Amino acid sequence: MKIPFVKAPIIGNEEEYLLKSFRSAYHGGGGPYTRMCHEFMQTKFGIGKAMMTTSGTDALEMSAFLINGKPEDEFIVPSYTFSSTANAFASKGMVPVYCDIREDTLNIDETKIEKLITKKTKAIVPIHYAGIPAEMDTINKIAKKHNIPVIEDAAQAVNSKYKGRYAGNLCELGIFSFHATKSYSSGEGGALTMNDEKYFDRAEFLWEKGTDRSLVVQGLKNKYSWVDYGSSFLPSDLLSALLYAQFENLDQMQERRKKLHDAYVKIFEPLRECGLKLLHVPDTVETNYHAFWLLFESEQQRDKFLKLSLSRGISPYIGYMALHSSPMGKKLGGDRYNLPVTDYVSSSIARLPFYLMSDEEIEYTCANLYETASIALGIKELE
Repeated sequence: MKIPFVKAPIIGNEEEYLLKSFRSAYHGGGGPYTRMCHEFMQTKFGIGKAMMTTSGTDALEMSAFLINGKPEDEFIVPSYTFSSTANAFASKGMVPVYCDIREDTLNIDETKIEKLITKKTKAIVPIHYAGIPAEMDTINKIAKKHNIPVIEDAAQAVNSKYKGRYAGNLCELGIFSFHATKSYSSGEGGALTMNDEKYFDRAEFLWEKGTDRSLVVQGLKNKYSWVDYGSSFLPSDLLSALLYAQFENLDQMQERRKKLHDAYVKIFEPLRECGLKLLHVPDTVETNYHAFWLLFESEQQRDKFLKLSLSRGISPYIGYMALHSSPMGKKLGGDRYNLPVTDYVSSSIARLPFYLMSDEEIEYTCANLYETASIALGIKELE
């Protein structure tokens, strides 16, 4: 049996809606399915305004525009994240300031943020790793004290909750991703989420390639002109049609992912006594079961686990390479960081295959990964 690391989800009415959108002859951005996705996110997640984008990266770039990021401005970001989280702001000339992470959730360590704040700090950008929101109450409190906006990178956390509130609704700006690797997917796509009205109008201008066309659509002007920065941030309505079919089955898909999550917890729990660490979900969080990870004691153990698993047709994956020690990360943020938890996690983590598996796939994957982990940990001999 071949078990890939991830497989794009298909459930429900994707084909029907794609065909309907195709036959409508409206394939551009801002069409009916795009508007339906906006309404769904705003209603379901309690978001003030949601706007579909071509990617989560584009949504982050829109947020960098919205906070008026300029060269030499600083933004605080966990070093353990995908490059887009930093790139969107660094492309405006902003300087990344890397923060270490917590070992239990692998999210930004909220206790280390405040000492990184300077007069140049323009934003705090936490991520919600593996669908588990960061400690947003503490982060928002720090940000409010210093009058700094928070932008939650909730790329992995669509439908997750923190203290009863949905991701995307935990601070004034946020983003989702609907990439093929995400829990809910349109192949490529994302969304900007806004919970402060001061951003609403300008976001429309950015979305419409820097024009005030949105005012024409609303009947407030009879012609539009170039008024701001912007880009082609709108996705095709074909992609929105695909996503909306999955939104209709959001909770059903999450239940299926929970089944795999629970199976992983059950099979690997006994290995905690041998030094293996598992994904941890705090009591304050209702996760969307986006991902599952194992943390070995060393890089050698992790690499052995990966090699043995691949030999059985199962494809776990490494995590992120730390930004602070990457070539571009050093170039933009300097080579001055000592982030021990980030370094340890980057070298020792294994992300397990996670998608809408069948019962047979779950059984095969769990049994074989338990055995390869046991061999990697040295508690079982390789036969």
